[in-house]
Amino acid sequence: MSTIRWTEAHTARSARWHSESAVAPPGRVVVADDRMRAEVAYRLACEGTALLWRGDFPNARQLLRAMGRRIDRKPPRPGGSPAESFHLQRRARGHRARVLGRLLVLLEDDYSLRLRRAPDVRRACAEAYGAPRDSVVVSLTELLGVIGAEQWRRKGVAVPAVSARIHPHYGVFAPTRGEYVDLVAKTPLPASLKQGPGRRTAFDLGTGTGVLAVVLAHRGLDRIVATDINPRALSCARENVRRLGFTGGVDVVGPALFPEGRAHLVVCNPPWIPARPTSDVEQGVYDPDSAMLHGFLNGLADRLEPGGEGWLILSDLAEHLGLRTRRELLTAIESAGLHVLDKVDTRPRHPRASDSTDPLHAARAAEVTSLWRLAARPGGITCRGRGR
Repeated sequence: MSTIRWTEAHTARSARWHSESAVAPPGRVVVADDRMRAEVAYRLACEGTALLWRGDFPNARQLLRAMGRRIDRKPPRPGGSPAESFHLQRRARGHRARVLGRLLVLLEDDYSLRLRRAPDVRRACAEAYGAPRDSVVVSLTELLGVIGAEQWRRKGVAVPAVSARIHPHYGVFAPTRGEYVDLVAKTPLPASLKQGPGRRTAFDLGTGTGVLAVVLAHRGLDRIVATDINPRALSCARENVRRLGFTGGVDVVGPALFPEGRAHLVVCNPPWIPARPTSDVEQGVYDPDSAMLHGFLNGLADRLEPGGEGWLILSDLAEHLGLRTRRELLTAIESAGLHVLDKVDTRPRHPRASDSTDPLHAARAAEVTSLWRLAARPGGITCRGRGR
Protein backbone atom coordinates (compact mmCIF):
# COMPACT_ATOMS: atom_id res chain seq x y z
CA MET A 1 0.00 0.00 0.00
CA SER A 2 1.48 3.37 -1.04
CA THR A 3 1.33 6.30 1.33
CA ILE A 4 1.38 10.02 0.63
CA ARG A 5 2.68 12.49 3.22
CA TRP A 6 2.35 16.23 3.64
CA THR A 7 2.47 18.96 6.28
CA GLU A 8 -0.63 20.97 7.08
CA ALA A 9 -0.92 23.60 9.82
CA HIS A 10 2.53 22.57 11.05
CA THR A 11 1.31 18.99 11.48
CA ALA A 12 2.65 15.98 9.59
CA ARG A 13 -0.16 14.06 7.91
CA SER A 14 -0.44 10.99 5.72
CA ALA A 15 -3.04 9.00 3.81
CA ARG A 16 -3.26 6.09 1.45
CA TRP A 17 -2.34 6.91 -2.16
CA HIS A 18 -4.34 5.53 -5.08
CA SER A 19 -3.78 5.88 -8.82
CA GLU A 20 -5.65 3.92 -11.50
CA SER A 21 -2.76 4.68 -13.86
CA ALA A 22 -0.25 3.21 -11.38
CA VAL A 23 1.44 6.59 -10.89
CA ALA A 24 3.83 6.53 -7.93
CA PRO A 25 2.96 8.78 -4.97
CA PRO A 26 4.52 12.25 -5.33
CA GLY A 27 7.64 12.91 -3.32
CA ARG A 28 6.73 16.52 -2.52
CA VAL A 29 3.27 17.77 -1.63
CA VAL A 30 2.16 21.30 -0.74
CA VAL A 31 -1.27 22.42 0.39
CA ALA A 32 -3.11 24.69 -2.07
CA ASP A 33 -6.34 26.66 -1.85
CA ASP A 34 -8.26 29.44 -3.61
CA ARG A 35 -5.38 31.89 -3.16
CA MET A 36 -3.06 29.94 -5.46
CA ARG A 37 -2.65 31.47 -8.91
CA ALA A 38 -2.81 29.24 -11.96
CA GLU A 39 0.66 30.28 -13.12
CA VAL A 40 2.18 29.21 -9.79
CA ALA A 41 0.24 25.95 -9.72
CA TYR A 42 1.31 25.16 -13.26
CA ARG A 43 4.99 25.87 -12.51
CA LEU A 44 4.96 23.72 -9.37
CA ALA A 45 3.21 20.85 -11.14
CA CYS A 46 5.70 20.98 -14.03
CA GLU A 47 8.51 20.80 -11.49
CA GLY A 48 7.01 17.64 -9.98
CA THR A 49 5.34 19.13 -6.90
CA ALA A 50 1.85 17.86 -6.10
CA LEU A 51 -0.84 20.26 -4.86
CA LEU A 52 -3.30 18.98 -2.25
CA TRP A 53 -6.39 21.10 -2.73
CA ARG A 54 -8.11 22.53 0.37
CA GLY A 55 -10.22 25.27 -1.21
CA ASP A 56 -13.52 25.52 -3.05
CA PHE A 57 -14.29 22.51 -5.28
CA PRO A 58 -15.49 24.47 -8.34
CA ASN A 59 -12.37 26.61 -8.05
CA ALA A 60 -10.26 23.44 -8.18
CA ARG A 61 -11.90 22.49 -11.46
CA GLN A 62 -11.34 26.01 -12.76
CA LEU A 63 -7.66 25.81 -11.77
CA LEU A 64 -7.36 22.48 -13.56
CA ARG A 65 -8.75 24.02 -16.76
CA ALA A 66 -6.37 26.98 -16.45
CA MET A 67 -3.40 24.64 -16.08
CA GLY A 68 -4.61 22.67 -19.09
CA ARG A 69 -4.73 25.81 -21.22
CA ARG A 70 -1.12 26.54 -20.36
CA ILE A 71 -0.08 23.05 -21.42
CA ASP A 72 -2.03 23.34 -24.66
CA ARG A 73 -0.16 26.48 -25.68
CA LYS A 74 2.59 24.16 -26.92
CA PRO A 75 0.87 21.50 -29.05
CA PRO A 76 2.98 18.53 -30.18
CA ARG A 77 4.85 19.18 -33.39
CA PRO A 78 3.88 17.03 -36.40
CA GLY A 79 6.12 14.07 -37.03
CA GLY A 80 7.85 13.09 -40.21
CA SER A 81 5.54 10.08 -40.56
CA PRO A 82 2.10 9.07 -39.25
CA ALA A 83 3.75 6.74 -36.73
CA GLU A 84 6.02 9.49 -35.43
CA SER A 85 3.07 11.88 -35.18
CA PHE A 86 1.15 9.26 -33.19
CA HIS A 87 4.02 8.71 -30.75
CA LEU A 88 4.59 12.45 -30.33
CA GLN A 89 0.92 12.96 -29.59
CA ARG A 90 0.94 10.09 -27.07
CA ARG A 91 4.00 11.63 -25.41
CA ALA A 92 2.29 15.02 -25.23
CA ARG A 93 -0.87 13.49 -23.79
CA GLY A 94 1.22 11.63 -21.23
CA HIS A 95 2.93 14.87 -20.19
CA ARG A 96 -0.44 16.60 -19.93
CA ALA A 97 -1.84 13.80 -17.77
CA ARG A 98 1.19 13.87 -15.46
CA VAL A 99 1.07 17.63 -14.91
CA LEU A 100 -2.69 17.84 -14.38
CA GLY A 101 -2.58 14.69 -12.26
CA ARG A 102 -0.55 16.58 -9.63
CA LEU A 103 -3.62 18.46 -8.42
CA LEU A 104 -4.87 16.19 -5.63
CA VAL A 105 -7.87 15.82 -3.32
CA LEU A 106 -8.35 13.92 -0.07
CA LEU A 107 -11.25 11.48 0.24
CA GLU A 108 -12.24 10.75 3.83
CA ASP A 109 -12.66 7.23 5.18
CA ASP A 110 -16.24 7.14 3.84
CA TYR A 111 -15.18 8.65 0.47
CA SER A 112 -16.70 12.02 1.36
CA LEU A 113 -15.01 15.11 -0.05
CA ARG A 114 -14.76 17.83 2.60
CA LEU A 115 -14.35 20.81 0.35
CA ARG A 116 -16.66 23.80 -0.02
CA ARG A 117 -19.41 23.22 -2.63
CA ALA A 118 -18.13 19.70 -3.27
CA PRO A 119 -20.57 17.13 -4.72
CA ASP A 120 -21.38 13.91 -2.91
CA VAL A 121 -18.94 11.49 -4.52
CA ARG A 122 -19.33 8.59 -2.09
CA ARG A 123 -21.46 6.42 -4.36
CA ALA A 124 -19.32 7.04 -7.43
CA CYS A 125 -16.12 6.20 -5.52
CA ALA A 126 -17.61 3.05 -3.99
CA GLU A 127 -18.59 1.84 -7.46
CA ALA A 128 -15.10 2.53 -8.83
CA TYR A 129 -12.90 1.58 -5.89
CA GLY A 130 -14.99 -0.81 -3.79
CA ALA A 131 -15.94 -0.44 -0.14
CA PRO A 132 -14.13 2.39 1.66
CA ARG A 133 -11.40 1.50 4.17
CA ASP A 134 -9.63 4.65 5.21
CA SER A 135 -8.79 8.09 3.87
CA VAL A 136 -7.21 8.14 0.43
CA VAL A 137 -5.64 10.77 -1.82
CA VAL A 138 -6.35 10.72 -5.56
CA SER A 139 -5.77 13.14 -8.40
CA LEU A 140 -8.64 15.46 -9.22
CA THR A 141 -8.54 14.32 -12.85
CA GLU A 142 -9.07 10.73 -11.72
CA LEU A 143 -11.91 11.73 -9.42
CA LEU A 144 -13.62 13.62 -12.25
CA GLY A 145 -13.34 10.46 -14.34
CA VAL A 146 -14.94 8.47 -11.53
CA ILE A 147 -17.80 10.99 -11.32
CA GLY A 148 -18.30 10.89 -15.09
CA ALA A 149 -18.25 7.10 -15.08
CA GLU A 150 -21.05 6.99 -12.52
CA GLN A 151 -23.16 9.22 -14.75
CA TRP A 152 -22.50 6.93 -17.75
CA ARG A 153 -23.40 3.93 -15.59
CA ARG A 154 -26.71 5.49 -14.54
CA LYS A 155 -27.65 6.81 -17.99
CA GLY A 156 -26.28 3.98 -20.12
CA VAL A 157 -25.43 3.96 -23.82
CA ALA A 158 -28.20 3.41 -26.35
CA VAL A 159 -27.58 0.36 -28.57
CA PRO A 160 -30.15 0.42 -31.40
CA ALA A 161 -29.15 -3.10 -32.51
CA VAL A 162 -30.82 -4.54 -29.40
CA SER A 163 -33.27 -1.67 -28.73
CA ALA A 164 -31.81 -1.26 -25.24
CA ARG A 165 -29.18 0.57 -23.23
CA ILE A 166 -25.85 -0.85 -22.08
CA HIS A 167 -24.53 0.51 -18.78
CA PRO A 168 -20.69 0.71 -18.62
CA HIS A 169 -18.81 0.57 -15.33
CA TYR A 170 -15.76 2.58 -14.38
CA GLY A 171 -12.67 1.19 -16.10
CA VAL A 172 -14.67 -0.59 -18.82
CA PHE A 173 -14.69 0.70 -22.39
CA ALA A 174 -18.14 2.05 -23.30
CA PRO A 175 -19.73 0.95 -26.62
CA THR A 176 -20.02 4.48 -27.97
CA ARG A 177 -18.80 3.49 -31.45
CA GLY A 178 -21.87 1.82 -32.87
CA GLU A 179 -20.38 0.74 -36.20
CA TYR A 180 -18.65 -2.34 -34.78
CA VAL A 181 -21.82 -3.36 -32.93
CA ASP A 182 -23.82 -3.05 -36.15
CA LEU A 183 -21.32 -5.27 -37.98
CA VAL A 184 -21.96 -8.09 -35.50
CA ALA A 185 -25.70 -7.45 -35.57
CA LYS A 186 -26.04 -7.57 -39.38
CA THR A 187 -23.41 -9.98 -40.75
CA PRO A 188 -25.04 -13.31 -41.78
CA LEU A 189 -24.46 -16.08 -39.26
CA PRO A 190 -22.30 -19.09 -40.22
CA ALA A 191 -24.09 -21.90 -42.03
CA SER A 192 -23.02 -24.33 -39.28
CA LEU A 193 -25.39 -22.54 -36.90
CA LYS A 194 -28.31 -23.50 -39.11
CA GLN A 195 -27.51 -27.17 -39.62
CA GLY A 196 -28.46 -30.16 -37.51
CA PRO A 197 -29.65 -30.53 -33.92
CA GLY A 198 -27.90 -29.29 -30.82
CA ARG A 199 -27.34 -25.96 -29.13
CA ARG A 200 -26.00 -23.11 -31.22
CA THR A 201 -22.99 -21.81 -29.31
CA ALA A 202 -20.92 -18.65 -29.62
CA PHE A 203 -17.97 -17.20 -27.69
CA ASP A 204 -17.52 -13.47 -27.15
CA LEU A 205 -13.87 -12.85 -26.24
CA GLY A 206 -12.99 -9.64 -24.41
CA THR A 207 -16.65 -8.91 -23.78
CA GLY A 208 -16.18 -5.61 -21.90
CA THR A 209 -19.67 -4.33 -21.15
CA GLY A 210 -21.15 -7.52 -22.64
CA VAL A 211 -22.64 -5.62 -25.56
CA LEU A 212 -21.66 -8.13 -28.28
CA ALA A 213 -22.79 -11.09 -26.16
CA VAL A 214 -26.16 -9.38 -25.82
CA VAL A 215 -26.27 -8.75 -29.59
CA LEU A 216 -25.62 -12.46 -30.26
CA ALA A 217 -28.29 -13.48 -27.76
CA HIS A 218 -30.67 -11.04 -29.39
CA ARG A 219 -29.97 -12.78 -32.71
CA GLY A 220 -31.25 -16.03 -31.26
CA LEU A 221 -28.14 -18.05 -30.45
CA ASP A 222 -28.84 -20.64 -27.77
CA ARG A 223 -25.69 -20.22 -25.68
CA ILE A 224 -23.09 -17.50 -25.53
CA VAL A 225 -19.99 -17.67 -23.34
CA ALA A 226 -18.45 -14.25 -22.75
CA THR A 227 -14.93 -13.79 -21.36
CA ASP A 228 -12.65 -10.99 -20.22
CA ILE A 229 -9.43 -10.62 -18.25
CA ASN A 230 -10.63 -7.45 -16.47
CA PRO A 231 -12.60 -8.17 -13.25
CA ARG A 232 -14.47 -4.88 -13.66
CA ALA A 233 -15.55 -5.93 -17.15
CA LEU A 234 -16.76 -9.30 -15.88
CA SER A 235 -18.89 -7.60 -13.24
CA CYS A 236 -20.17 -5.05 -15.77
CA ALA A 237 -21.06 -7.69 -18.36
CA ARG A 238 -22.91 -9.82 -15.80
CA GLU A 239 -24.93 -6.82 -14.68
CA ASN A 240 -25.91 -5.89 -18.25
CA VAL A 241 -26.79 -9.48 -19.14
CA ARG A 242 -28.94 -9.72 -16.02
CA ARG A 243 -30.55 -6.33 -16.59
CA LEU A 244 -31.57 -7.28 -20.15
CA GLY A 245 -32.89 -10.72 -19.19
CA PHE A 246 -30.35 -12.94 -20.98
CA THR A 247 -28.93 -14.82 -18.00
CA GLY A 248 -30.46 -18.07 -19.29
CA GLY A 249 -28.43 -17.93 -22.50
CA VAL A 250 -25.28 -15.97 -21.65
CA ASP A 251 -22.52 -17.11 -19.29
CA VAL A 252 -19.83 -14.60 -18.31
CA VAL A 253 -16.62 -16.35 -17.24
CA GLY A 254 -13.03 -15.41 -16.52
CA PRO A 255 -10.55 -13.96 -16.18
CA ALA A 256 -9.57 -15.65 -19.44
CA LEU A 257 -9.37 -15.11 -23.17
CA PHE A 258 -10.85 -18.41 -24.37
CA PRO A 259 -13.35 -20.45 -22.36
CA GLU A 260 -13.38 -24.23 -22.34
CA GLY A 261 -14.84 -26.13 -25.29
CA ARG A 262 -15.66 -25.20 -28.86
CA ALA A 263 -18.17 -22.94 -30.55
CA HIS A 264 -19.82 -22.47 -33.92
CA LEU A 265 -18.96 -18.76 -33.77
CA VAL A 266 -16.13 -17.01 -31.94
CA VAL A 267 -16.29 -13.21 -31.89
CA CYS A 268 -13.42 -10.96 -30.84
CA ASN A 269 -13.15 -7.19 -30.90
CA PRO A 270 -9.59 -6.67 -29.59
CA PRO A 271 -8.06 -3.25 -28.90
CA TRP A 272 -7.24 -1.72 -32.25
CA ILE A 273 -3.95 0.09 -31.56
CA PRO A 274 -0.71 -1.84 -30.82
CA ALA A 275 0.60 0.44 -28.07
CA ARG A 276 0.86 0.37 -24.28
CA PRO A 277 -2.22 1.54 -22.33
CA THR A 278 -1.72 3.88 -19.39
CA SER A 279 -4.96 3.05 -17.53
CA ASP A 280 -7.67 0.40 -17.31
CA VAL A 281 -9.95 2.33 -19.65
CA GLU A 282 -7.22 2.51 -22.30
CA GLN A 283 -7.00 -1.29 -22.32
CA GLY A 284 -10.06 -1.15 -24.53
CA VAL A 285 -8.09 0.82 -27.15
CA TYR A 286 -4.41 -0.15 -26.83
CA ASP A 287 -3.04 -3.69 -27.16
CA PRO A 288 0.75 -3.88 -26.54
CA ASP A 289 2.46 -5.82 -29.35
CA SER A 290 -1.04 -6.87 -30.54
CA ALA A 291 -0.98 -9.54 -27.81
CA MET A 292 -4.75 -10.06 -27.66
CA LEU A 293 -5.06 -10.06 -31.45
CA HIS A 294 -2.40 -12.77 -31.77
CA GLY A 295 -3.84 -14.71 -28.83
CA PHE A 296 -7.22 -14.81 -30.54
CA LEU A 297 -5.83 -15.82 -33.93
CA ASN A 298 -3.47 -18.48 -32.57
CA GLY A 299 -6.15 -20.12 -30.43
CA LEU A 300 -9.08 -19.86 -32.83
CA ALA A 301 -8.70 -22.95 -35.04
CA ASP A 302 -8.73 -25.31 -32.06
CA ARG A 303 -11.88 -23.71 -30.61
CA LEU A 304 -14.12 -23.86 -33.69
CA GLU A 305 -16.73 -26.51 -34.31
CA PRO A 306 -16.64 -28.04 -37.83
CA GLY A 307 -17.82 -25.37 -40.23
CA GLY A 308 -17.51 -22.70 -37.57
CA GLU A 309 -16.29 -19.14 -38.04
CA GLY A 310 -14.24 -16.62 -36.13
CA TRP A 311 -15.29 -13.00 -36.44
CA LEU A 312 -12.47 -10.51 -35.94
CA ILE A 313 -13.67 -6.93 -35.62
CA LEU A 314 -10.75 -4.63 -36.29
CA SER A 315 -10.16 -1.07 -37.43
CA ASP A 316 -7.36 -0.36 -39.90
CA LEU A 317 -6.44 2.83 -38.04
CA ALA A 318 -3.17 1.20 -36.93
CA GLU A 319 -2.30 0.66 -40.58
CA HIS A 320 -2.91 4.31 -41.46
CA LEU A 321 -0.75 5.30 -38.47
CA GLY A 322 2.08 3.05 -39.64
CA LEU A 323 1.87 0.86 -36.53
CA ARG A 324 0.87 -2.34 -38.32
CA THR A 325 0.73 -3.34 -41.99
CA ARG A 326 -1.98 -5.27 -43.79
CA ARG A 327 0.65 -7.84 -44.75
CA GLU A 328 1.48 -8.38 -41.05
CA LEU A 329 -2.17 -8.98 -40.27
CA LEU A 330 -2.65 -11.41 -43.17
CA THR A 331 0.55 -13.24 -42.24
CA ALA A 332 -0.67 -13.62 -38.65
CA ILE A 333 -3.98 -15.02 -39.91
CA GLU A 334 -2.24 -17.49 -42.22
CA SER A 335 0.34 -18.52 -39.59
CA ALA A 336 -2.49 -19.38 -37.22
CA GLY A 337 -3.87 -21.94 -39.68
CA LEU A 338 -6.77 -19.73 -40.74
CA HIS A 339 -8.08 -18.30 -43.97
CA VAL A 340 -10.34 -15.39 -44.79
CA LEU A 341 -13.86 -16.23 -45.97
CA ASP A 342 -14.99 -12.64 -46.36
CA LYS A 343 -14.51 -9.12 -45.02
CA VAL A 344 -17.37 -6.74 -44.27
CA ASP A 345 -16.39 -3.06 -44.05
CA THR A 346 -17.96 0.05 -42.58
CA ARG A 347 -16.89 3.65 -42.12
CA PRO A 348 -16.68 5.22 -38.64
CA ARG A 349 -19.42 7.60 -37.61
CA HIS A 350 -17.82 9.15 -34.52
CA PRO A 351 -17.11 12.93 -34.48
CA ARG A 352 -13.31 12.58 -34.43
CA ALA A 353 -13.37 11.10 -37.93
CA SER A 354 -14.39 14.51 -39.28
CA ASP A 355 -12.42 16.72 -36.86
CA SER A 356 -9.86 18.49 -39.05
CA THR A 357 -8.13 19.94 -35.97
CA ASP A 358 -7.14 16.47 -34.76
CA PRO A 359 -3.38 15.95 -35.38
CA LEU A 360 -4.23 12.44 -36.60
CA HIS A 361 -7.10 13.59 -38.80
CA ALA A 362 -5.73 12.14 -42.05
CA ALA A 363 -5.51 8.66 -40.54
CA ARG A 364 -8.91 8.89 -38.84
CA ALA A 365 -10.59 10.17 -42.01
CA ALA A 366 -9.29 7.13 -43.94
CA GLU A 367 -10.21 4.61 -41.24
CA VAL A 368 -12.32 1.55 -42.06
CA THR A 369 -13.69 -0.88 -39.50
CA SER A 370 -13.96 -4.46 -40.73
CA LEU A 371 -15.46 -7.74 -39.65
CA TRP A 372 -13.11 -10.47 -40.88
CA ARG A 373 -14.85 -13.83 -41.31
CA LEU A 374 -12.20 -16.44 -40.56
CA ALA A 375 -12.22 -20.24 -40.73
CA ALA A 376 -9.75 -23.00 -39.99
CA ARG A 377 -7.67 -23.78 -43.07
CA PRO A 378 -8.64 -27.27 -44.27
CA GLY A 379 -5.79 -29.73 -44.28
CA GLY A 380 -3.28 -26.98 -43.70
CA ILE A 381 -3.60 -25.74 -47.30
CA THR A 382 -2.84 -22.05 -47.71
CA CYS A 383 -5.84 -19.96 -48.67
CA ARG A 384 -5.30 -16.23 -48.66
CA GLY A 385 -8.96 -15.37 -49.08
CA ARG A 386 -10.36 -11.97 -49.92
CA GLY A 387 -8.60 -9.95 -47.24
CA ARG A 388 -6.09 -8.17 -49.47
